[in-house]
Amino acid sequence: MSRLYLLRHAKAGWADPGVRDFDRPLTEGGRQDAAAIGMAMRISGFVPDLVLCSTARRARETWECVAGTIGRLPAPPVLTDSLYSCDAAGYLSIVRKTADDTPSLLVVGHNPMIEDVAIACAADGDRAELAALASGFPTAALAVIQFSGPLAGAAPGRGTLTTFLTPAML
Repeated sequence: MSRLYLLRHAKAGWADPGVRDFDRPLTEGGRQDAAAIGMAMRISGFVPDLVLCSTARRARETWECVAGTIGRLPAPPVLTDSLYSCDAAGYLSIVRKTADDTPSLLVVGHNPMIEDVAIACAADGDRAELAALASGFPTAALAVIQFSGPLAGAAPGRGTLTTFLTPAML
């Protein structure tokens, strides 16, 4: 049994003139939402064994806010440029290659890829959770998908959505 946590970065400000999209920082509200999701993860026991995080500033800052409230983690995050630029299939490929025997993995990334992976993988789950996911994946939202085998075999239609949290729910 394995668990994949998919976290969309929190709310970022618009890019100022001369600032690349990649370098947009979180808003104060985004920081608060990320910290709240981190606390909800801690309370729920959703502490990942490994974290993969996009190198984009807003994703790194989201992870820093989550990490500040989630508690002690077994390893530092793995930062990867690919999570900024690849598609949903690329996200799944990264998960399969990185996860190996890891029981749980948190991916901090971007939409639409995070949402696409969650919807594709979650073939089953609580109807209310699935309906919430189908209605959109807001900033700082977290999808928790469980697989019967290792994450190296994660694929569309093989997971069960066990939890979908958004800052508005907290």
